[in-house]
Amino acid sequence: MPGPTLEELTPDGHDLASNPYPVYAALRAKGAVHRVLVPGSGESWLVVAHDAARAALTDPRLRNDIRHSSSWRSDGGHAVGRNMFQSDPPQHTRLRRLVASHFTAGRITALRPGIEATVLELLDALPERGTADLVARYALPLPVTVICDLLEVPAADRAVFHAWADELVMPTSAETATAAAASLTEYLAGLLARGRDRRVTGLLGDLVAASDLTSEELLGMAFLLLVAGHETTVDLISGTVHALLAHPDQLALLRADPDLTGPAVEESLRYNSPVHASAFRYAAEPLDIDGTRIQAGDSVQVSLAAASRDPLRFPDPDRFDLRRPTRAPGIRPRPAPLPGRSAGPRGGGRRSAPAAAPPARSRLRDRPGHVDLAQQHTPEGPGRTTAAVRLRRAPPRTEPSPDPGPPGPRVSSVPPPAGTATTARPAPGAPGPVRRRPSTGCPLP
Repeated sequence: MPGPTLEELTPDGHDLASNPYPVYAALRAKGAVHRVLVPGSGESWLVVAHDAARAALTDPRLRNDIRHSSSWRSDGGHAVGRNMFQSDPPQHTRLRRLVASHFTAGRITALRPGIEATVLELLDALPERGTADLVARYALPLPVTVICDLLEVPAADRAVFHAWADELVMPTSAETATAAAASLTEYLAGLLARGRDRRVTGLLGDLVAASDLTSEELLGMAFLLLVAGHETTVDLISGTVHALLAHPDQLALLRADPDLTGPAVEESLRYNSPVHASAFRYAAEPLDIDGTRIQAGDSVQVSLAAASRDPLRFPDPDRFDLRRPTRAPGIRPRPAPLPGRSAGPRGGGRRSAPAAAPPARSRLRDRPGHVDLAQQHTPEGPGRTTAAVRLRRAPPRTEPSPDPGPPGPRVSSVPPPAGTATTARPAPGAPGPVRRRPSTGCPLP
């Protein structure tokens, strides 16, 4: 008998997409590992407890390569090239080392003036009065611009590029996801051809010049940098701003002490993970995870969002707290973020687009005025929402307001190009069972 879907485990009347955490908590109370049915992908083991999640993410017997799956027949036509999300050591180690060598501290530092200029330009374009969608007007175009500048994607192509990427990250049908993958593959192949002719310099030209990369690996690397490198940052910026606005006492702390910027990022990653679940991993041999037997060929998915709300590791886990202590009675020092927390290459897109996040928040925080949430989201379907939480000017507030809960489903700000849609099977590296981006709105700071 197949396992239940998360939707089937959700109590009647509860909106899973808006707030999955009670469902995760109920599962975690029954055990660390559960058999679930992922629509469009089949059955999988879902890990929901922190220590079990860490064990699963670091166990070499769980592989990224889908060919270790007992149900593998093909990649479904949705993969773009061969990338790090689909490979295991030593291939993964070689690819990671190659891309990491191009993301030196000096190169990242050199990006900052351009990032800050883009931040100011986007902020200046926001209306002086009324409302504006912070996702569409700020959180989305910032990392898209940074990554596309880095890879020299022409400005005229960026909207359609994002539409293709959105299809692969949040698929809705197999046919249109295949079409989006084909369109993106053709486009990236053209960029790589320009790199081979040295008509593209910078990072893409450097990657093309790397003799160790095959054509499929080059294609996969460009895909990973473009897609995973910006999607997670959009969600990180919008989720962090939403959390701060929903907790004005914490926003006041941050404004009073800019040194809390780092802890604010870490707490946002924990409280409202940009990636709710890891990519599927596949058991190369039988193994146990927290007492649950996983057979060879089984797929396993780690719920980063559930693990980050585990009360055995984080006291009062549903509280957003920038001063969350590093030590507390009965727990060890605060653990580092779970492996794989920031989806994307650890030396690549993870360092480039996320470099946009600190100036994105600090410049927004430091502008004159006050920020607040205009209204909450209005769900219109799984993983989708209307752009209802918006930016507006508002008088300052000194008293904390009730916690409205985590942000609602993400907004697809750019409509898919004609002939594309989405697929029920997550693309390699796509987030898991629940993923959403708040259409964050706030009064200008």
